[in-house]
Amino acid sequence: MKNILELKIKDSNIKDKRFTAIFTDKDGKIVKTTHFGLKNPVIGTYIDHKNKDIRKRYIARHEATEKKFYKDPQRASTLSRYILWGEADNLKEAIEKYKNKYNLL
Repeated sequence: MKNILELKIKDSNIKDKRFTAIFTDKDGKIVKTTHFGLKNPVIGTYIDHKNKDIRKRYIARHEATEKKFYKDPQRASTLSRYILWGEADNLKEAIEKYKNKYNLL
């Protein structure tokens, strides 16, 4: 992780995925590309509906099996948890909080 400096988020070109996270090193070389989030989920995500009760249930349901992965910012589960279901209720703020949490540019 030490060589990862920058994170860019864009729409995914994978049929069922919503976003793509592109991690690059200091030379701009792609280190990892991770597709995350369901495209067109039935109820949306927290950044869509801003419903704190649904967010709380999502976190409880997923932390039981995925919390151990939240130290790795490159994992889809970590990206979904903190960008789509984090404290921020809009994508731009969620990405900024994520970058700050994991010391990314």
